[in-house]
Amino acid sequence: MNTEFLILISGLIALFFAFMLTKGIIKSDEGNDRMKEISGYIHNGAMAFLKREYNYLSIFILIVAVVIVFFINWQTSICFISGAVLSILAGYFGMHVATKSNVRTAEAARHGQDKALQIAFSGGAVMGLCVVGLGILGLGAFYILFGDNIIYLTGFGLGASSIALFARVGGGIYTKAADVGADLVGKVEAGIPEDDPRNPAVIADNVGDNVGDVAGMGADLFESYVGSIISSLTLGTFLVSKFGNKYPNNEPVLFPILLASIGIIASVIGILFARKSKNSNPQAALNNGTYIGGIIVIISSAILSKVMFGDFKAFISIVTGLVIGMLIGKITEMFTSADYKHVKKIAEHTQSGAATTIISGLSVGMKSTMLPIIFIAFGIIISFYVMGGATNPSLGLYGISLAAVGMLSTTGLTVAVDAYGPIADNAGGIAEMSHLPASVREITDKLDSVGNTTAAIGKGFAIGSAALTALALFASYAQATKIQSIDLLKPVTLVGLLIGAMLPFLFGALTMDSVGKAANEMIDEVRRQFKEKPGIMAGKETPDYAKCVDISTAAALREMMLPGILAIVVPISIGLLLGAEALGGLIAGAVSSGVLMAILMSNSGGAWDNAKKYIEVGNYGGKGSESHKAGVVGDTVGDPLKDTSGPSMNILIKLMTIVSLVFSGVIYQYGGIILKFFQ
Repeated sequence: MNTEFLILISGLIALFFAFMLTKGIIKSDEGNDRMKEISGYIHNGAMAFLKREYNYLSIFILIVAVVIVFFINWQTSICFISGAVLSILAGYFGMHVATKSNVRTAEAARHGQDKALQIAFSGGAVMGLCVVGLGILGLGAFYILFGDNIIYLTGFGLGASSIALFARVGGGIYTKAADVGADLVGKVEAGIPEDDPRNPAVIADNVGDNVGDVAGMGADLFESYVGSIISSLTLGTFLVSKFGNKYPNNEPVLFPILLASIGIIASVIGILFARKSKNSNPQAALNNGTYIGGIIVIISSAILSKVMFGDFKAFISIVTGLVIGMLIGKITEMFTSADYKHVKKIAEHTQSGAATTIISGLSVGMKSTMLPIIFIAFGIIISFYVMGGATNPSLGLYGISLAAVGMLSTTGLTVAVDAYGPIADNAGGIAEMSHLPASVREITDKLDSVGNTTAAIGKGFAIGSAALTALALFASYAQATKIQSIDLLKPVTLVGLLIGAMLPFLFGALTMDSVGKAANEMIDEVRRQFKEKPGIMAGKETPDYAKCVDISTAAALREMMLPGILAIVVPISIGLLLGAEALGGLIAGAVSSGVLMAILMSNSGGAWDNAKKYIEVGNYGGKGSESHKAGVVGDTVGDPLKDTSGPSMNILIKLMTIVSLVFSGVIYQYGGIILKFFQ
């Protein structure tokens, strides 16, 4: 059987296991009628948002597809449409199952932690397996169809990146508008508990957990996953064309997709291992599954490297990426988990008010950038020089792309661990609104706290891989536009660098402002309902949940368009106006500042969130204390940082890079209009 068809089989295996896990979840008990009713609100709200969002995006997909046909070719356009559609499907399937898992997790928590963890993790695993299964099926099918014309696959990556950015921004605005409104009015002003059914924004908040942290995160890592593979395929194709005699069997192209296929099998085994783990610590159970998956990839990559290349150089690059990903994840955990000093320090500072809470949280986020950047830098150097970059830069760049593939080889498992968090969070909300025993909420809170850390770890993986993947795609762009080097002494290059470094700040400002505007609408609506319907606080009148859901939906769809369009229009405009080298400077600047901003935002937000939860379990006065109020303010400030602006940064830099690669031919031929005018 041809190697290409083995790749397709691995994708089908992932989808088969996703289907089997879904069947197991659906068979589980949903609980009582009140639980089913609340779960129905959440499910219907989440799926309604997705349908409206995808209706908007279908217009965008059609317009871009026509532009690609006109300026490039129909093959790239077909790949673009397919990448977008498969990303949409992964998000749709994953969120459908996640919103069916939450109520079953809450019911399982009535009977103990192990069963609740198993259902919540299974729901996340469906998302993870759909991401890698659909991703590898799409790439494998087009590889078989187009053969050596790998450049067409860049369209697939562009489709995935475009949907990822809109899904992350739209989902992030939705969830944080609801979350901020629910927290500031409900918890701080009205003094009612989190997920209290009297809070009009509570259903929108729970819906937001799914559209932001399941569908949005799934699209994010779908894009990271296929982007890393595409970057290695394009560089591998260049190696084959340049040194064909050295690679008679197309080894540089086959190696990354074979490794991705093995990574799928490793993810399935890791998921099964984590589900069956009897460890009383949920974090340890999830970590054990991650380690099992990583070990399988390490052993397999060593064998593949020796068989295909005759040495272990590719293996070292793969392991470098995998180890760096795990190290970044561990560092992220250290800065965002309440088990470590940084979060405890923020919690301690809440005693002196919200201002010191904000200051300490920003300090933690800034400090957290140092080690990940050092690890990424080491990874770039090791993977470049081990592959022979000193004598052959093309091989070195290929090594960097393999490090990104290694980091994301167990994406199925990473997404499973990440998507588990919002399911556990929803389960806690359903338990609270259904007035289940306090012991149930204790279990779901424990699972949710672990989920915050796993989500932060997943974001760490995405950020690290973004830097490596963007660099590899950047190398492909340089080859396509025949740039040998970028001269920073040239004014146009420096202009591109400065504009690129500015873009993540502008992008962050736009998304933060969008959350602020949407949150203000939500706050006004919640206050209005409390004022006009006094029976809500007495428990005698039902809040208008649908109105709050509609506010979040409308705001998310309205506000997501400008940031998404900017990420595509700006690189093409700079390339056409100032030329290919200026666009190279723009990418370099965006990657540098974007990675730092992403780490700072994600880790500050995660640390504030868990500092609040650390107080809520009884430290520094517990719930309702002045420290708790300061912690809620810190968490509210951190929400859009960690769930909207921060996670969008890594998509932004990869989207701009792959847009540049897809339109490299146009930029090479027509770029530098302003320079030509002055000449």
